Amino acid sequence: MKRTYIFLILSFLLIHSGFAQVDRSQYPEPGPAPEIQIGDAESFTLDNGLKVFVVENRKLPRVAFSLVLDRDPIQEGDKAGLSGFVGEMMTAGTESRAKDQLDEEVDFIGASLRAGATSLFASSLKKHQEKILELMTDVLYNPTFPESELEKLKKQAITGLATSKDNPDAISGRVVAAVNYGKEHPYGETETETTINNIAVEDIRNYYETYFRPNIGYLAIVGDITKGEAEELVSKYFSDWEKAEVPTKNYDKPSRPDQNKVALVDRSASVQSVINITHPVEMHITSDDYLNTRVLNYILGGGSSSRLFMNLREDKGYTYGAYSTIGSDKLITNFSANASVRTEVTDSAVYEMMNEIRMIVEEGVTEEELEAAKANLSGSFGRSLESPSTIANFAINTERYGLPSDFYATYLQRLNDITVEDVNQAAKRYLNPDGLYITVVGNGSGIKDGLSQFGEIKMYNNMGDPAREVEMANEDITVEEIFEKYIEAIGGRENVEKVETAKITSSAEVQGMKLNLTSIHDEPNRQFAQSVEMMGNVASRTVIKDGKAKVTAMGQSQELNDEQFEAVKMSMFIFPELHYEEMGYTMEVDGVADIEGKDAYKVIIRNPTGSEIVNYYSVEDGLKLRNENPMAGDTTYEEYQEYEGVMFPKVATMKSPQIPVPLKTVVETLEINSEISEADFN
Repeated sequence: MKRTYIFLILSFLLIHSGFAQVDRSQYPEPGPAPEIQIGDAESFTLDNGLKVFVVENRKLPRVAFSLVLDRDPIQEGDKAGLSGFVGEMMTAGTESRAKDQLDEEVDFIGASLRAGATSLFASSLKKHQEKILELMTDVLYNPTFPESELEKLKKQAITGLATSKDNPDAISGRVVAAVNYGKEHPYGETETETTINNIAVEDIRNYYETYFRPNIGYLAIVGDITKGEAEELVSKYFSDWEKAEVPTKNYDKPSRPDQNKVALVDRSASVQSVINITHPVEMHITSDDYLNTRVLNYILGGGSSSRLFMNLREDKGYTYGAYSTIGSDKLITNFSANASVRTEVTDSAVYEMMNEIRMIVEEGVTEEELEAAKANLSGSFGRSLESPSTIANFAINTERYGLPSDFYATYLQRLNDITVEDVNQAAKRYLNPDGLYITVVGNGSGIKDGLSQFGEIKMYNNMGDPAREVEMANEDITVEEIFEKYIEAIGGRENVEKVETAKITSSAEVQGMKLNLTSIHDEPNRQFAQSVEMMGNVASRTVIKDGKAKVTAMGQSQELNDEQFEAVKMSMFIFPELHYEEMGYTMEVDGVADIEGKDAYKVIIRNPTGSEIVNYYSVEDGLKLRNENPMAGDTTYEEYQEYEGVMFPKVATMKSPQIPVPLKTVVETLEINSEISEADFN
C-alpha cells in the first residue's frame, strides 16, 4: 500500500512537472501535412470523345449531370454579347416541347435544368434520373431557338446595359478589361446596343452547331449512382451525339504597361471613387507558381486580415474594404487591387494601395503572414472537399489541363512546403509596381488633379472606350453667358420670366407597371408638389412650402432636415438657372464634355451646405442636356418642344441607385400659368 502511495505521488509530480514545462506563449510546431485521401472519380470515354467522370455519393437519393465544353475564348466582334444568349436560347424550346412544356416537365419532377454557352446542367431525384436525362438531351440535340425568345432576351440585355452604364462597378470592370486586354481581345471587348441588336437566331444556331460537340466535352456525374449504371445511361443518351472538328483560336498576349498610367472615368454624380489598380498576368493552375501566388494574394489583399484591408479600412478608415486578386486562366488573366473610397481621399487611397504593392515586392512577407495564409488556404481546401462535386471537378481539371495525377492529393503538402522566399520571388515575378494601370471611376473635378501624380491621365467613357477629346473653343466663357444662352434657347428671358406656375403630368413604365407623375410649381410662393402614382395609388409625395420639405411614402411622412432641404429645394423652380445666384449658390465652368455625342459645357453648382450638382448645356444650341445629382441620380433631357412660347424637354430619362432600371418619363400634359390652389400643396 505504501509503495502504491509513493508511486501515485511520484506520478503526480512527474505529470505536474511535465505541464509546467510547456511554454504556452509559443505555438506548437506544425506537423507534416498529410497526403489527402481524395476519393477517386471513376472515368470512361465514349467513342465520340465524350469524357465521363463518376463520383458515387449515396448520402442523398439525388444525381447531378454537369456537362462542360472546353473551347478557346471567342472574339465576338460586332456581335459581342452573343454567347450570353446561347444557354437561354437552348432552353427556350425543342422540336417536341415548347418552353412552357419543358419548364413544366422539369418542375413536375422537382428537377433542375439550365444551360450556358459552354455548359449544360441537370439534377433530379434518383428515381427521375432517366426523365431528366431525356429532357437534358432533348435540349442538347433539338433546340429550336425561337425568334420571339431572342427578341425578349435582347430587350432585357439592352435594359441591363443601360443600367450598367450608370453603375460605377460595372464601368470600372469595363475599363479594367479594356486597358488590360484591349478591345480587340475576347476578354476586352464590350457589348453595346448595336452589337446586341446585330445578333440573329442564325448566329446562335451557328455557335451551337460549332461548339456543342462531344469531343471537347467533359461530363461529371455525381450522386447516388455507380459507374456501371452511369455507363448504361451515358451510352443510351449520349452515344448518338456526333463529334466534329472544333476551331481553335490564338491571340496575342497583352503586355504590362511600361510605366504607371491612370485611366479615369469622370462621373460627376459620384460621391465615391471606385479604384482598381491592375495589370495583365500570365498565371494558370499548371504553373509552378500557382500556389505561391495564392499565398501572395492572401497576404496582400485576400481577406479582412490582409495588408490592404488593414491599411485602408482599419488604419486609415478610407473604405469598408480593400482587396486584391491574382487570377488564373490558360490564356491570360490579371492582377487587381480594388477599393471604393470617399472622393476626398481618392489620391491618398491610391498612394496607400500602390505603396502596399511596392512594399510586398521590395520587402517581402513575414513568416507569421505566411503561416496565417497557409492555415486559411488549407481550411478552404478542406471545406471544399465536403462537396462531392469537388471531386468530379478535380478529376476534370486533371484531365483537361494535364495535371499530375496526385495534384490534388498532395495539395496540402505542397502548400505546407512553401517558404517565405518562394512567396517573395513570386511577388517580384508577378507584381510590377512601376507598370500599373490605375483605373478610377469618380468625380473628375474633385480627383483629377490629385491623380496626376501617379502617371499620365487618359480619360475613358462609361463603356471603357477612350473618351472623345473635346476642346473648349471659348475658354473665357462664363457661367452667366452659358445660362443666358440656355434661356435664349428655350424662348428668351422675357417669355421665361413670365412663367410663374406650371403643372406637368408625365408617365413612365417600370418592369411592366405604369407610373404617373404630377409636378406642380408655384414660383411666387416658393411652393412645389410632386406625386408618383402606381395603379391608381399614390406611392410617394413630396411637398415644399413655407421653407420646409416633407416626403410621404408607404403611409409614412418625414420632414427633411436643413441639409436635405437645401439639396431638394431647387426642385421647386421651373427654371432654376434664374434663381441659383439669389439663393446663394456658387457656379463654375469645368470645361466641355461629351454628352451622348454632343459637346456640352459642364457647369458645377454648389449650394451653401457644400453639396453640388452638375448641369450640362449644349455648346451648339444652349439647351440643357443633363443634370447629375448625387442624391437623385442623373437625368438626361431630350426632345424639346414648345409650350406657349417656351421650350420644355418632352422626354427625361432618370438613372438612380434607388430604381432598378433607367426611368424614361414622357410629358403628357403641361399647363403654364394655370390656376392652382393651396389644396395642391397639402
